Amino acid sequence: MTGEQLDTNLLKHFSPLDGLKRDNLAALAKKVQIRELSPQQVLFKEGDSEKRTIYVISGTLELIDQGNLSEVIEGGSDTARTPVSPVFPRRVTARAHDRVQYISIDSDLLDVMLTWDQTGSYEVSDLQNNDNAGGSEDWMTMLLQTKAFHKIPPANIQAIFMRMQQINYKRGDVVLKQGSEGDFFYVLIRGRCLVTRETPLNKEGIKLAELVVGDTFGEEALISEAKRNATVTMLEDGSVMRLGKDDFRTLLNEPMLDWVTPDEADVIVQGGGQWLDVRLPSEFETNHKDGAINIPLYFIRLKINTLDRSKQYVVCCDTGRRSSAGAYILSERGYTANVLRGGINST
Repeated sequence: MTGEQLDTNLLKHFSPLDGLKRDNLAALAKKVQIRELSPQQVLFKEGDSEKRTIYVISGTLELIDQGNLSEVIEGGSDTARTPVSPVFPRRVTARAHDRVQYISIDSDLLDVMLTWDQTGSYEVSDLQNNDNAGGSEDWMTMLLQTKAFHKIPPANIQAIFMRMQQINYKRGDVVLKQGSEGDFFYVLIRGRCLVTRETPLNKEGIKLAELVVGDTFGEEALISEAKRNATVTMLEDGSVMRLGKDDFRTLLNEPMLDWVTPDEADVIVQGGGQWLDVRLPSEFETNHKDGAINIPLYFIRLKINTLDRSKQYVVCCDTGRRSSAGAYILSERGYTANVLRGGINST
């Protein structure tokens, strides 16, 4: 591993990264490093299920299928523009022929960022409050990267960020008090906080944790309807973004989407339905369902009038995350839309 920091120009060589807006691509670049393989070193094995999206930068990567060489990926080639063997579990083994440089991205993080990026016209910079909002790119990316946040319906991601309110605090200020009613969900975007819990034997409070930028707190009381179980105090001047209780509950409840299995989807299409692929054109060209039409997620609102209201659509992408956002938009506007569960990479 070289540990070399990426610039956005390199990421733009890869699909679908080339479709990300400037600031969102820059935020992703901060999370990715160039890694290296020695000749004959194995990158992943057939059957591996770790969800990493991998791109070859330089060198030659060999794909081995049941002991036989099935494909060679040369850095800088057209084939290298797309992810290496993107289906999970992996169907082949990847091995370096010579020295290979590559990048590896958490697939869930990338998928959420693509969905958020394409769900609306906002960029990270548009969502920032310029008043003491340093590091906004980092806390947003950190939040998107948490496994809990991956469970939030993609169609709601933009709404969550837009409805969050920034509150500034001074050192020593109490953000929330043990025993009070739960009213907000918080994300720390600047400074540090101390979490303490008061006990009958320790009125000063036992130190439970120290929170840093990107950490979230306050959700337990909202979910359980219980009182706050700890006190959070600012260790230095800082800021939080907070989301009200009602928004927290509403936006964490998955919209009523009609998910279908691959077999159910095939029945719908054979009965007159239509595959609607919401990935980027570069992804669509690499592989897609027979007869599918391609309208990238970020174009759906512009192109929706070209769709047939009498037709049933099966919306698909590679995982199901972007397609759920697309289906939500269609359903909201009176179209009949199903979502392919697991995406086309699972079929």
